[in-house]
Amino acid sequence: MVEIVNRPYAKAFETFAAAQPDVLCLSADLTSSCEVDGFRDRYPDQFLSLGMAEQNMLSFAGGLAMQGFRPFLHTFSVFLYRRPYDQLINSIAYSNRRVRLMGFLPGITTPGGITHQAIEDISVMRAIPNMTILECGDATEVETVLDVADVIDGPVYVRLLRGEVPRLFSTPFAFNRLRTLSEGDDVLVVTSGVCTEEALRATTALKARGVGIHHLHVSTLKPFDRDGLIRAARGKQGVVTLENHTIVGGLGSLVAEILAEEGLGIRLRRLGLQDTFAHGASKPYLMKKYRLDASALVATIGDMLGRTLDIDDAELEAVRIDTVHSAQKAEAL
Repeated sequence: MVEIVNRPYAKAFETFAAAQPDVLCLSADLTSSCEVDGFRDRYPDQFLSLGMAEQNMLSFAGGLAMQGFRPFLHTFSVFLYRRPYDQLINSIAYSNRRVRLMGFLPGITTPGGITHQAIEDISVMRAIPNMTILECGDATEVETVLDVADVIDGPVYVRLLRGEVPRLFSTPFAFNRLRTLSEGDDVLVVTSGVCTEEALRATTALKARGVGIHHLHVSTLKPFDRDGLIRAARGKQGVVTLENHTIVGGLGSLVAEILAEEGLGIRLRRLGLQDTFAHGASKPYLMKKYRLDASALVATIGDMLGRTLDIDDAELEAVRIDTVHSAQKAEAL
């Protein structure tokens, strides 16, 4: 059982920002939902509530950055790019402002349905010049992503985890560097965000069947550690990507582009939302329904290798590396 950390972002942001008066915390009426309510109460001079007006918040943040402030915007991921897309382009990205877009509840980590599920955010943000994209996969990365984002010269979009978050890694967030979580000669598995936790569960069962899994965790999606991927992919029988996002334009597309451009000729299977919207339901249910979980990964690898692996859900559940961390209602709005 790994450590479960309660509200790691709340503690990390307060530690990061409290000693730096030019860091401003902006909220769009989701202050407690984005774990910055304590910061608001203790450091009101560094807190700005822009209300339910994300377009205005992004334009306002661009002006703050132009005046030398370091604005960190807090809202649900979906509200940082869908509704205020024009302001994102013209007030922040085009002028390359140092604005930090801290996005909570990415992908299907919310039961809110299509209005709240940022399932195409990576594909949209990848297409925007000057934009850097980061994604946290555990409590350690949540705790250490702020320092990474802060030094980037330009806008940064961060996919964040909240509530009770498992600690999977012992080393901090490393910019544009793939984490190697296991090494093997058969299949390369590339994951990001909450899907990394699922892949870690599957790896244990796969190795017990003699399947060599080389597992890479991605925390920087733009730019991307191209050389690290190429080194890991060479000589493998196949590559499987697993992401909390549509397969169109996200991690799977990124890997496909690199493999094709390098002419590696390796089979690729992309697991994620298959060009579809998701229902509103709990995260475990949605990950199972849309094949973003450990069992889907096992089935895909078995099919790729032409093997019957005889690994059922009960075995995968028995090697869970986390508790079902829901006491803080991490999926609630």
